[in-house]
Amino acid sequence: MHRTQRPAIDLRALNRETNAVKIITQSKQNPLTGKPFSDNYYKILEGRKKLPVFEFLDTLEQAVDSNQVIIVEGETGSGKTTQIPQALTLHYLSKNPDSNKMICCTQPRRVAALTVAKRVSEEMDVEFGEEVGYTIRFEDYTSERTKLKYMTDGMLEREAMNDPLLSRYSIILLDEAHERTLATDIMMGLLKELLPKRPDLKLIVMSATLDAGRFQKYFNNAPLFSVPGRTFPVESFFTNEAQDNYVEAAKALVLKIHLNEAPGDILVFLTGEKEIMDTCRDLEEEAQNIPEDKGKLWVLPLFSSLPPQQQQLVFEPTPEGSRKVVIATNIAETSITINGVVYVIDPGFSKQNVYDPRTRISSLLVTPISKASARQRAGRAGRTRPGKCFHLYTEESFKTQLLEQTFPEIMRSDISSVILTMKKLGIENLVRFDFMDPPAPETMMRALENLNYLGALDDEGELTELGNEMAELPLDPQLSKALLSSKEYGCVPEMLTITAMLSIPPFFLRPKDEEEDADAVRSSFSHPDSDHIALLRVYDAYVQEEEKDREQWCKEHYINPRNIANAINVRNQLEGILSKLKIDVTNGNHFDDPSYATNIRKCLCAGFFMQVAHREKTGSYTTIKDNQEVDIHPSSEVINKPKWVIFHTVKMTSKNFIQTITAVEGEWLIDLAPKYYDMSNFPPGSAREELLAIIRRRQMGETAASRGGFLNPKRRRV
Repeated sequence: MHRTQRPAIDLRALNRETNAVKIITQSKQNPLTGKPFSDNYYKILEGRKKLPVFEFLDTLEQAVDSNQVIIVEGETGSGKTTQIPQALTLHYLSKNPDSNKMICCTQPRRVAALTVAKRVSEEMDVEFGEEVGYTIRFEDYTSERTKLKYMTDGMLEREAMNDPLLSRYSIILLDEAHERTLATDIMMGLLKELLPKRPDLKLIVMSATLDAGRFQKYFNNAPLFSVPGRTFPVESFFTNEAQDNYVEAAKALVLKIHLNEAPGDILVFLTGEKEIMDTCRDLEEEAQNIPEDKGKLWVLPLFSSLPPQQQQLVFEPTPEGSRKVVIATNIAETSITINGVVYVIDPGFSKQNVYDPRTRISSLLVTPISKASARQRAGRAGRTRPGKCFHLYTEESFKTQLLEQTFPEIMRSDISSVILTMKKLGIENLVRFDFMDPPAPETMMRALENLNYLGALDDEGELTELGNEMAELPLDPQLSKALLSSKEYGCVPEMLTITAMLSIPPFFLRPKDEEEDADAVRSSFSHPDSDHIALLRVYDAYVQEEEKDREQWCKEHYINPRNIANAINVRNQLEGILSKLKIDVTNGNHFDDPSYATNIRKCLCAGFFMQVAHREKTGSYTTIKDNQEVDIHPSSEVINKPKWVIFHTVKMTSKNFIQTITAVEGEWLIDLAPKYYDMSNFPPGSAREELLAIIRRRQMGETAASRGGFLNPKRRRV
């Protein structure tokens, strides 16, 4: 982020005092800006002093001075995420005033990186985005003056690609390490290898659970420090029987609490954006019927793709005479703390990305949470006074059906992008890499195989030139390959747009009682052969509107304005990366070319040839190679049931639905991915018969093949 450069502050004045707590509590002048502290600084400081972690800052400061790695176990709400990074920033800069290095604190979730950075900039009395900033995918809100940076763990991983020694940083804090995201696990392994090469680098691993002992053991018995949380007793309630519809049960319980319980805000955990927004709307409607003497309900959503200004509303004090109800995903479990919550409703589910290496398909599934998550959710109710947690499942289910801990992401995900990143980082021996929990051998082999099929790795497992370029893009390998293929098909601008639209949350709205109108508007953008090209049409129509008119246009076209606006930012970032790779980003827009749409479809096929479904004689579809029966999702606008389709995602509900599809040709599959479509290693089925027929027609010519009976499977020998 670029702003008018302010004169640098001489940090050597900090040498008079190196103790962070004394600098925070006794300094009259802000050492980072050279200006006197504002009244707001002192007002916030009074609250900071009451945080449990504040009295531990001196101890942690000494521990960091004496050790290269320390583990901090702190309950959510202890203040570790906000207080420890800024204390270490002041301490480090006071001891090293001439240093140009930064302190960084990683977060698994984008919403946490943003909200925490904003809060810390207020606490440190500096301009947000200057001395304190954040970096998340497709968004960098820092400057040349930044000394403390909050960022997603994935962004630190990407920085390591270009700077393996992470030379910009003096202290790295891995926060919320217990969430065990793919990027956190990779960063722990990388840092464990890096620390001996960077004796000046300090690492603090922060976890919110009692699992911190595992991190201590992993980092060679590094010192472990426990910070107690500021918690009150929480009374837990379970249902007598399983709930058929947890969303309806949660809504009914919100109203019951509001009418019958003492004042205090309510936090409800649901699984995704649509579920949350529908529930918010329903509760707002129900709230109209609540008697005035019971007070108003202030209903707020919270999920990662919500715009920052709307996310901030959940942290605002509840208006007098009202009760705040926050409907959130599991980001409210540990990543952020919402003061004032006294009642928690826990349906016992969350969405998880689950990968099946056999079918090569990742699916976002609603799955039961773990016991650890259930306890974390209950703990949210005891932040300000004794609270209550209502679990919408039986106590027997809690004891016998919930796992103790959630499986680390690396054990249930497609790790193709992880392998690509590790190769880019120069890690040659993947099997010997020091994972805290190594992925299953089958998952590892399937990832290597996938990258080889995509052309990112050669047959020796080495990174190819294409693989190097793919690793530069913050995308799944299949999408990276499709985007990079656009230079060959003359559709770079189009693929930039399609890729950006696939990288944002779903944006089409389908309000209650307006479903038919919404569906009709959506159909107006459709393309008979491709849902992907329909996305391109939506984006083009949106950007052609004057900026001041876009909000109204979105309203008229049943489109979520915040999500589609984000596509512009994503597209700009991707365009910048392609330009750095010396790819002509103007190579496209050949609207008069009869092959315009075909080239886009071929380009998509070049990346997604492993995600193909074939239409059977019965009219149903099966995925190639593993023969899983799937249906095209009702939201697809592709007509005439094409014989071959690529798909972007699979949605598992009552059936397995493939979503965002594009019609392709069998000939393209053979031409674009000959290794994957090698018939000598292709499972039997109608898809194989069709592909063999194509090969025979090519070898012998249509007439000769027909005359020789080679199109008859019973007479074929291959």
